[in-house]
Amino acid sequence: MKALVLSDQHTPPTYQEAPDPILEPGEVMVEIKAAALNHRDVFVTQGKYAGIRFPIILGSDGAGICEGKEVVINPALDWGTSDRFQAKEFQILGLPRNGTLAEKIAIPAGQLYPKPHHLNWKEAAALPLAGLTAYRALFTKGRCATGDRVLITGIGGGVALFALQFAKAVGAEVWVTSSSDDKIERAIALGATGGVNYTTPDWNKQLEAAGGFDIVIDGAGGEGFGLLLKLCKSGARVVSYGGTIGVVPNFSPQILFWKQLEILGSTMGTEEEFGEMLAFVAEHKIHPVIDQVFSLKDGEQAFQRMDEGGQFGKIVLKIH
Repeated sequence: MKALVLSDQHTPPTYQEAPDPILEPGEVMVEIKAAALNHRDVFVTQGKYAGIRFPIILGSDGAGICEGKEVVINPALDWGTSDRFQAKEFQILGLPRNGTLAEKIAIPAGQLYPKPHHLNWKEAAALPLAGLTAYRALFTKGRCATGDRVLITGIGGGVALFALQFAKAVGAEVWVTSSSDDKIERAIALGATGGVNYTTPDWNKQLEAAGGFDIVIDGAGGEGFGLLLKLCKSGARVVSYGGTIGVVPNFSPQILFWKQLEILGSTMGTEEEFGEMLAFVAEHKIHPVIDQVFSLKDGEQAFQRMDEGGQFGKIVLKIH
């Protein structure tokens, strides 16, 4: 089969011939129709994850055909028995297990779910990892409901955009931040009430003028995290699903306890949440935002696009 293979830490994934997967007990074969990238894939190529083995086929997102049925792959493997946190054995598809950036994949049968009928292959492939992450962060952890005011940082990435679409679907009011005025305008076109550019002076004061927030969905961390707490209403939930900027410095607990805030960590989600997310997307006829579509053989360009950080929506690879 053809695949995008990462052979070492010094070269990008290359389009090449790879051995067909061998089925283990309990596994089924999926013919991948389309796959999608996440920042995780780029971070692996940059050596930012432990336990990298070579060669490896990356990719957590994929949709395809298994035994004549149209399916979406749940990339959360071995979550475990608790709905509160993942087990020690938990893995995300694409490391250390071979992922979706290939013509075929062998996968445990329980990871497959029916593809929502209203989605095409590219949209279905864009959904799994970011959709699951956004769903758990917004609803399970953030307890988002009609009338809530939600602030989503770093709009443009997959999780942030799904959080926007999901929150709007239940009648929440959404504000966004970005370093790009264009991305803010595009988010407003998707239903956001407004947004601010966090590279401008006193950006947080612009949001203060807009009023407080019941929920903050953040994937960055860093220096701005403390400012987000000041934007919260009393009793608000701040959900962190990533740390692309890094460590939160000079954290003061006073605002945390005085406002009775909840800071909640969230990553991926349970099998039940994946099924709920797909049902939610189907019920509300949500279409994932696609930034750009590449062929599998042009996968190196897709990785470059992701690394540049200019995308608005998911980067998809058409395979079959």
